[in-house]
Amino acid sequence: MNLIVDVGNTFTKLAVFDRGGLIFHQNALPEHVARQIKEICDRYPDMTNAIISNVGKLDKTVMAVLNVFCEVHELGPSSKKPFKNSYATPHTLGTDRVALATAAFYHNHNGNTLVIDAGSCVTYDMVNDYGEYLGGAISPGLGMRYRAVHEQTSNLPLLEPYEPLDFIGNSTETSIHSGIVNGICLEIDGVIDQYRQRFEDLTVILTGGDAHFLSKRLKNTIFADSNFLLKGLNHLLEYNKH
Repeated sequence: MNLIVDVGNTFTKLAVFDRGGLIFHQNALPEHVARQIKEICDRYPDMTNAIISNVGKLDKTVMAVLNVFCEVHELGPSSKKPFKNSYATPHTLGTDRVALATAAFYHNHNGNTLVIDAGSCVTYDMVNDYGEYLGGAISPGLGMRYRAVHEQTSNLPLLEPYEPLDFIGNSTETSIHSGIVNGICLEIDGVIDQYRQRFEDLTVILTGGDAHFLSKRLKNTIFADSNFLLKGLNHLLEYNKH
């Protein structure tokens, strides 16, 4: 059994894989991660290995707890990767994007795959049909756009994401919703169109916390998989065991 620990900017995702299948996952707030890891390891006493991906702030207690129960692989630049990495600055490539590229490599082996992760930021990651990671793009996520509109102006309110009924907003609030939600959907659809012009038979995977909210509003055909990054981390753990 494998334990996956994905430390993000807002919360930590914890998951258990058994023989390649996801059998458990939950989110944890930073102050609860160590306790929840212990509870998971007590629940699954056959746990032997763990991988940790850290793009947020990791409490030292978490690593101490992990090392008690498992052999731990901390994902980093020196970790082995199954794909050819053509990123110009591989040492700056986030572990979350490495995991997504790995999941793409295994999900659509010998195919062109674009992974879109709609989280704190929207990241685009491209793996081609030669198993080569090319890179992609990073732009502000849905929540970040709402906060920017509020924090960088004097009078505009902070709103929660909401589906606009019409693209023409008839109030300040509906105008904000229209600008942000329609704007991010038009961006994603436009990026997909760009990639489809260059890569034949492109498979597009949408994942991340806002994937469900956005998937119904995109015109392009996509596959939504909220656990895609976790699957990539499990593949990386298996790949680095040997």
